[in-house]
Formats: sequence, C-alpha cells, structure tokens
Amino acid sequence: MPPKAPARAILLAGLGGFIAIGTVAFMTNSLTVSLIMGSFGASCLLLFGFPDVPLAQPRNTIGGHFLSSLVGLTFLYLLGPHWWTPAIGCGCAISLMILTRTPHPPAAANPVIIYMAQPQPDWSFLLFPTLTGAVILTLIAVTYNNATREGKYPKYWF
Repeated sequence: MPPKAPARAILLAGLGGFIAIGTVAFMTNSLTVSLIMGSFGASCLLLFGFPDVPLAQPRNTIGGHFLSSLVGLTFLYLLGPHWWTPAIGCGCAISLMILTRTPHPPAAANPVIIYMAQPQPDWSFLLFPTLTGAVILTLIAVTYNNATREGKYPKYWF
C-alpha cells in the first residue's frame, strides 16, 4: 500500500474539494447557467489531493475536459443516442487526450455524461459547464493550493 497521507493534507484536500464544488454549484444556482458536471468531483480529487502530478495541471484539467466534451458531443450528434455511442466517445476521448498530452482521467467520463444528459444540439455544453467550470475549478485550485501548501501550483500551465 502507498504511504498514508498526513492528516493535514487529507483535511486540506477535502476542504479544497468542498470549496471548489460548492463554488461552482452556488454559481450554477445564482446564474441559472450550468457550471457543474459529475466529473468535476473527480477532478477535485486530483487538483486538491495530488496537485503535483501531471494529470492535475491546468493544461490537463482544462484541455482534457474540453476535448472529451467535444468528442462526446460530436459522436452524440453524428451517431445518435445508441448504447455504443458513449463507448466510442470515451475511447476516442482517451486516445485524443493522450495524443495531445492533456490526459485528465475524470474528463474521460464526459462522453458518458453527455450521452446521459443529451444536451440540446447547440454546442453550448462546451462553454457551460465544460470550459467555464473547468477554468473556475483550476483558478480555485491555484489560489487554494498556493495559500495552503508549501509547493507551488501549478507546476506548468501549457
């Protein structure tokens, strides 16, 4: 088993996730525009629990979410809502994230989320919640991680 994380790090990671998801949920309610999706919870695990790993860097978080949602929307609209559509979307999103060096494991769920939600065909899902939500999470992670830990976050942007 990996070594146990210090209690402080565990509490700070949980608090960071609470603040980030609470912020996007509050903004969603206040602005009446969706800024939240299920994969963002898993993103918070990386952003606040393991901020030094490449998978948690802004390039990966924002780029991975955007590309995966783009793939999910594209396949939903090209192929229709069939049982195999999210499978093709997920597989292609994984490959595209690896190809573009933007892998972010939580984002691999976006084609499945899109298949389940089946948003209207206006492509606004790329902006709200995907891109805007991922940017907000990343900005909160930058502020929070630099205020609560010794290491610098992010390690790189692009």
